Amino acid sequence: MKYYCEEREQVLASLNSGENGLSSAEAEKRLAENGKNKLAEPEKESLFRKFIRSLADPMIIMLIVAAGIQAVVTVLEAHGTFKFSDFADVFVILVVVIINTAMSLIQESKSEAAMEALMQMTAATSKVLRDGQVCVIKSEDIVPGDILVFEAGDAVPADCRILESHSLKVEEAALTGESVPVNKIIDVLYCRDENADVPLGDRTNMLYSGSTVVYGRGRAVVTATGMETEMGKIADALSEAEKEQTPLQKKMAELSRFLTKLVLGICVLVFVIGIVESLLISDQSFSWKILGETGLDTFIAAIALAVAAIPEGLPAVVTIILSIGVTAMSKRQALIRKLTAVETLGCTQIICTDKTGTLTQNKMTVVDEFTADKELLATAMALCSDAELQPGETQSTGEPTECALVNYAFSIDLPKYQLKEKQPRIGEAPFDSGRKMMSTVHRTEKGFIQYTKGACDVMLARCTGYLTENGIVPMTKELADGIEQKNKEFADRALRVLCAAYREYDQEPESYDAEKIENDLIFIGITGMIDPCRPEVYDAIQECREAGIRPVMITGDHKDTAVAIARDLGIITDPGEAIVGAELDQFSDEEMIEEVTKYSVYARVQPEHKTRIVQAWRARGCVTAMTGDGVNDAPSIKAADIGVGMGITGTDVTKGAADMVLADDNFATIVHAVEEGRKIYDNVCKVLQFQLSTNMAEVIIMFLASLLNFTILSPVHLLWINMVTDSLPGLALGMEKAEGDVMKRKPRASTDGIFSNGAGYDMVWQGVYLAIIEIAAYLIGYHLEFGSMAGMFRGTVCVNAMAMAFLTVNFAEMMCAVNMRSRTGSIFSKGMLKNINWWLLGAFAVTTLFTLAAIYTPGLQQVFDIEPGTFQTKELLISAGLALSTVPVFEIGKALRRAALRKAEK
Repeated sequence: MKYYCEEREQVLASLNSGENGLSSAEAEKRLAENGKNKLAEPEKESLFRKFIRSLADPMIIMLIVAAGIQAVVTVLEAHGTFKFSDFADVFVILVVVIINTAMSLIQESKSEAAMEALMQMTAATSKVLRDGQVCVIKSEDIVPGDILVFEAGDAVPADCRILESHSLKVEEAALTGESVPVNKIIDVLYCRDENADVPLGDRTNMLYSGSTVVYGRGRAVVTATGMETEMGKIADALSEAEKEQTPLQKKMAELSRFLTKLVLGICVLVFVIGIVESLLISDQSFSWKILGETGLDTFIAAIALAVAAIPEGLPAVVTIILSIGVTAMSKRQALIRKLTAVETLGCTQIICTDKTGTLTQNKMTVVDEFTADKELLATAMALCSDAELQPGETQSTGEPTECALVNYAFSIDLPKYQLKEKQPRIGEAPFDSGRKMMSTVHRTEKGFIQYTKGACDVMLARCTGYLTENGIVPMTKELADGIEQKNKEFADRALRVLCAAYREYDQEPESYDAEKIENDLIFIGITGMIDPCRPEVYDAIQECREAGIRPVMITGDHKDTAVAIARDLGIITDPGEAIVGAELDQFSDEEMIEEVTKYSVYARVQPEHKTRIVQAWRARGCVTAMTGDGVNDAPSIKAADIGVGMGITGTDVTKGAADMVLADDNFATIVHAVEEGRKIYDNVCKVLQFQLSTNMAEVIIMFLASLLNFTILSPVHLLWINMVTDSLPGLALGMEKAEGDVMKRKPRASTDGIFSNGAGYDMVWQGVYLAIIEIAAYLIGYHLEFGSMAGMFRGTVCVNAMAMAFLTVNFAEMMCAVNMRSRTGSIFSKGMLKNINWWLLGAFAVTTLFTLAAIYTPGLQQVFDIEPGTFQTKELLISAGLALSTVPVFEIGKALRRAALRKAEK
């Protein structure tokens, strides 16, 4: 059925619906028949395909290749006779690959589940008539025949035929590509002939899923849901969007490629040096057999080096840390919609925030008025609003300011539902941020009356009369000055001021166009409301200051009101730090960039001003966050580095454009999220520095051993170290609490790399020191075994020395993890001793037990090439002593780093 070619009554009849909508029972029946109102989800990737994709990581591929080569080498060395234990190295490598891949799959599943839960938490909702009452339901529960209620800012959840339109304008760019909003009507559209059709963009009496109401209000009946909508017809194209990588993921991918190339280069170098060295020192004449045997030996050495260089568990560890951080943010009411926000939050420098509901409690209350007729003022304010009060209720529902007005009328025994019965609304000119007014026209016993409310400064220009106790008198300059003075008095008390006026008609106005009806008004009075500041925001503002973050208030309120609130919160100290939107219009873009640093409060702004403010800060190189709730805030939210949507008052459009949604609409939550973002980034860097410095130590000792023709650690030793000794403490480091100064530092630059601020230098010298003590452990073990160092460089294998080096590496790397709790602070500081990382202590204990089990358990001794009875008290104490030496050495290094940072700050 072409609903746009049919009368409204016929459309309702064909859908078995009515002006009051469906009953709840009928809606449930239709939902079961038609299914959820959502697009078909793309087929989920199978577990097998995910497994294969996980194996495509360059590091994993190198491990698989290493396992294959090791298997071939084992077969060739066995000369046809081999046993299961000969393949221990191969099986260990493959088990490591499987475990790592499984961890990635589990984490991916958890992330997908978390995002699905998040989408449920931020699921779109719609206002619908059910059982004759307006209620809010999930958009996915809408069915054909439902009557939907729309106002500016609402997303259209399904295809609909318009039943009622009051200046309704809809943006349909998602379907038609036309960015200019379309005026909507209720009239029937006629085709030239039966075979012709009306183009989608010309169906002005229809609303389509995916479009957005940008002006006015109205009602419509749902004609199609889910895949039956026009949007459903292009769902396949919409589902092809690729998942976006975070900046940190991109840096990790670059690191992976760099390490892979580095490993391949070193392995080739070791192989070539091994071949040349063998040929040069060999006293036998050249033969292909000797070359083959030498090649196998050097292949084994190269494989060992590859295992040493690749941090096998690193990708999974970093992913888990990010996931834990996002979960922690959600518990603090910050719902991360785009993972790019996690990293960017940590370097936020400017937070541009709305005032109402974010800095304040969003509980507006009328506390004062200026009028000659209080009842008429309350009636005008209540009827000229879209907030509603149901019988039996004491609080209205709707936009906070309008709720305050309706509640104000109720407080003087003028409930809106009774006022509506006496004076039903027949037309309106909806509120518009451009003209800052709203008007409604009502039928009365005597004729018709129009109520207009809005900002005092623009309303006075439309008033020609003034209501006094003795009747109506002409508006004079003296009267207008008195009103403006009272307006200022209210504003100086941080009250929000609204003005009300009226106009009477003998006949219904021919047009409800604002320009035609909002003239020749009679001034009734003004109301003063206050929205108290949230108590927690005071501390949050102070925390911002200490963290080097500048809070900026952007509001549509009067300048005096904005200044009063900002001074109370500590955002500004001087009224000169505030500016109004009209003044911004005088600035060119270049002047805006120059002047933006002078102001922290922007009052009486238009939506386009918000975008200019954000762009100006970003042009100065500042990482900027921007909050918003209205549909017109979407451009500024998209323009910001971090777009923050309001979970309670925000429209579907702003939530969809946001990187992060505040479940409680609270400014303090943004500050908490910044703190969490800084902590996450800190912990990721700690894990990276820990694992890369320990792997560097392994590369150094394996490279030197290869050059000097002796063996310190076998591939099995290295895999154990990378997958157990590195991974468990690495995960535990990711659980580290935020350091005490995390919100007392200046924001890091968004361009800072993983190894910025001396982190790369620390990684190198720490890796070198670890290599020194690990080589020392081998030398001591060799000397204890043979009594001298003779024969060490002739390829003599000393199992006991290798075992001692293995134990020392494990102990030293665990101590390295403890030292890495703070990259620059002492682990003996009060903060570190007070905030014990029990996860790290647990990882330390488990890793120690596992390592000792590998050394003393008979079955594992064979796998790890450890002879029974090797380790006595002396060997254990030497290994532990060498490992403990990292503590004072690393503490000295961090002290020098702190001194260098203090010097750089001066």
